[in-house]
Amino acid sequence: MIHVAARVVLGPLLYVQAGRLRRTAPELPEAAGARTGAAGTGAVRLRLLIAGDSAAAGVGAATQGEALSGHLVRELARRTGAAVRWQLVARTGARSEDVLQMLMDGNLRRADIGVVLAGVNDITKQVPLRLALRKRDEIATQMRQRAGVKHVVFSALPEMEKFPALPQPLAWYAGRHARHYNEAQARWFAGREAVSHAAMEGVMDPSLMAGDGFHPGPRLYAKVAQRLADHIIEEVLPGLRKAEGSE
Repeated sequence: MIHVAARVVLGPLLYVQAGRLRRTAPELPEAAGARTGAAGTGAVRLRLLIAGDSAAAGVGAATQGEALSGHLVRELARRTGAAVRWQLVARTGARSEDVLQMLMDGNLRRADIGVVLAGVNDITKQVPLRLALRKRDEIATQMRQRAGVKHVVFSALPEMEKFPALPQPLAWYAGRHARHYNEAQARWFAGREAVSHAAMEGVMDPSLMAGDGFHPGPRLYAKVAQRLADHIIEEVLPGLRKAEGSE
């Protein structure tokens, strides 16, 4: 594979660039605000459990209302007419296995749909791909068993080659690695019940990134939320309604 060969050839340079980035990149705080809430006043209730890393936690936005959670619940409430209740379980720097542990340890509320953003830290911390995918499988299992989730949506990794903070060739390498992870995740969940991969091609806009060049700003969070809402409304809700109708 090209990205494996590149790691061999470019390894020393990539290591130096990654180390410099870790030392010099500004550390932005997670978005402030409550990690549970509701949006909309409709009679039909939709419950979300959002979990993941710094992108789920809203790093790059000042408040949860400007972060992914706020944009997503408002978008779903507006487009479905439902009252949307939500809970967020997320931490900066979390790998897939860390997200799993947070779900195992946390006090989870009942939910209908799980939304997971994880994977960037699996790449930056060199977690083997198959291990990361197994942990994401376990994340879905934990959401179903502990929160009653009926369907889990895994967001694709962003187009990391477009991160302003990443110098070349590190940006090129990270981007290829992210695409490889996305392709593997899509294959891993293809055909499985109650879990899906939400593609993010074309969503990334470097001009909408936060000041650290590594996390979304509020407007980019809004674009990601819209893509996730599209996936939930078009791919997830019809199946849930069909299942409820057959009960």
